Amino acid sequence: MFLEVLGSAMLGLALAWAAAYRLPHRLPARTLVLSTGVVGALFGAFLTHTALGAGHFLLILVGAAAVSAASLSLLLRPEEGFRRRSATA
Repeated sequence: MFLEVLGSAMLGLALAWAAAYRLPHRLPARTLVLSTGVVGALFGAFLTHTALGAGHFLLILVGAAAVSAASLSLLLRPEEGFRRRSATA
């Protein structure tokens, strides 16, 4: 159980760091991105562990990565160069 928590937190932190490094112009503050990645991974590990039970370490990490990536994607803002114009403008 401890390794699941530690592994999922490290995975969420790595995903959040990679997102903050690759897309700094489309994300809010780095502290918010990093904490969202970790909390999303911990929640994903909790959900996967509850659904599958103990003994599925790799599947729990996959679930943690999926929920962490989904929660990080909610923080993305549209690109600044892409603006939709109305038909009358």
